[in-house]
Amino acid sequence: MTADRLSFATEAGLTLPADGPILLIGAPGDLYSDALPLDRCTVVQGVKPDHDTWTARGVPVTLAPEGNFAAAIVFLPRARDLAEARVAMACNAAPGGLIVIDGQKTDGIEPLAKAVKARGALLGQVSKAHGKTVWFTASDAFADWARGPAQNSYGLWTAPGVFSADAPDPGSEALLAALPAKLGANVADLGAGWGGLATGLLARDTLAELHLVEADHSALDCAQRNVTDPRARFHWADATAWTPPEPLDAVVMNPPFHSGRKSDPALGQAFIAAAKRILKPSGHLWLVANRHLPYETALEAQFRDSAEIAGDNRFKILHASRPNR
Repeated sequence: MTADRLSFATEAGLTLPADGPILLIGAPGDLYSDALPLDRCTVVQGVKPDHDTWTARGVPVTLAPEGNFAAAIVFLPRARDLAEARVAMACNAAPGGLIVIDGQKTDGIEPLAKAVKARGALLGQVSKAHGKTVWFTASDAFADWARGPAQNSYGLWTAPGVFSADAPDPGSEALLAALPAKLGANVADLGAGWGGLATGLLARDTLAELHLVEADHSALDCAQRNVTDPRARFHWADATAWTPPEPLDAVVMNPPFHSGRKSDPALGQAFIAAAKRILKPSGHLWLVANRHLPYETALEAQFRDSAEIAGDNRFKILHASRPNR
């Protein structure tokens, strides 16, 4: 929520409760919050970097709300199913209280606002800065929007908002098909998601230990349900900052490449830099990327050897070895 839009909404009739706790669901760690009474706020945030930032700011942060709140503010994510789940969470956490939803048009605030209005009257709404804020009174009309981890048609556990929730990701499948039979004993999957790539990696009996590193707690929870091999180690962490117990033989990854709805190559480049940092001098990196993403320059800068080893018109499989020191 931008400060301008919140201020504009306040001028248009939005009034936050003068007393009682307020829940912020999905609030980013760098939220500009002068318009919010942070001393009365609790944040629900499952993305590790944002979770840690709120902790550093001295604001209570949790993975799920506990107790009742006077109001709840929902920060709209890209995924519609996750957005609906957050609205249901807000209504359950603030029964009869004020519910505020804020989001950008590109993240679907317009259709979500219409869906909310179809289930109950809005108390108010404002549009500003390519987005919208709507508010209404919590009710049980949104109970069917509540969603949590569930098994998809492949029998795999996924959750709202998790990448490739409906089926195994074709990029990860292409990467697995291109990997050599032996990767080394100690390997990491950076940005492991719900564990699809890890499951294929653990089919290799030469692996002694596989570290699944994932920043999204709900995705990691699904990975722990899907990956039951005792060689798996699970880490709720920012992959770009995580450090293993000892340098690794190999890193395998399908790194994220979006910031909001915009393609952001810097995310994948940060994953490449992290791989260089945690590998042994003789270590190897394998990754899959969409064809248009410019990762080759980063690989050349971070590793002595790098090349495209497979691919098609959608994906490219890249291999790099011997990280620069």
